[in-house]
Amino acid sequence: MSVTPLPSPGGIVPLGEAVAWFLERYRDELATATTYGETLAHLLAVAGDTLPVAALTPELYAAVMQRWDQRAPATWNKHLAALRSLAGYALRQEWIHTDPTRHLERRKITSRGDKTIPTARLDKLFTDERTALRERVLWRMLYETAARAEEVLTLDVTDLDLEFRRAVTRSKGGDREYLHWATATARLLPRLLAGRTTGPVFLADRPRAEYLFKQTSTRHDPHGIGWTLHQLRHSALRHLAASGRTAPELQAKSRHKHLATLGHSVRLGEETSARITAEHDTHNRRRIR
Repeated sequence: MSVTPLPSPGGIVPLGEAVAWFLERYRDELATATTYGETLAHLLAVAGDTLPVAALTPELYAAVMQRWDQRAPATWNKHLAALRSLAGYALRQEWIHTDPTRHLERRKITSRGDKTIPTARLDKLFTDERTALRERVLWRMLYETAARAEEVLTLDVTDLDLEFRRAVTRSKGGDREYLHWATATARLLPRLLAGRTTGPVFLADRPRAEYLFKQTSTRHDPHGIGWTLHQLRHSALRHLAASGRTAPELQAKSRHKHLATLGHSVRLGEETSARITAEHDTHNRRRIR
């Protein structure tokens, strides 16, 4: 296979080519490639494919980020991270010599309380016959696998193992991992596939999938705000934690690399500490017996 060499340092590089080379580095990390691709597609729409990378400026980056000015801090930070990563890559290649993101700052994410969706509300959402089958299968699978949205949205039919109720995906680090679902998803999937043996499972991109979930979940949210796809993963892990699953079990399900990150998602803290202390209290065992 031939590989097109990168231009020498200091050469004139069109932005479209630079973005393509940058994303090629993540071809085995579908979740990252999808997230970065969304941001950089907007960069190209604003700046144009032929703009020299050397012409990237703080003003241009600020204009790109205006698209997410009114979005949640986490969304702003996600897109800013993609632009910063591209800028860092361009700096290392010596296509630019100053960081065009230097005037942009991450936004503080404030806690808004527990974002767990109650199981009773999820049951009504999942069985709402007003919703298309594709969306109901997607939401069920996201909840039952506790997977990241990009991991499920990028699944191909050939990634599925219907017999063992699992699918192969690529983690953020590029590792080959399995997502496992339960009976409800297993019953719905064959109806969605309708005999298809190849091609994307869901035929929807992240922005569209997020929009549809927000719109539909508004009907079931008592606050009338609606929920996010990430809340399905968060809720699944919180519900498993509440049922008494151990931290290593939750880590195996969520595939978090570090327990500290998992703990932030499911609040493994004082309650978990109290429970495991009581379970391993030998004096308490003697008294109970």
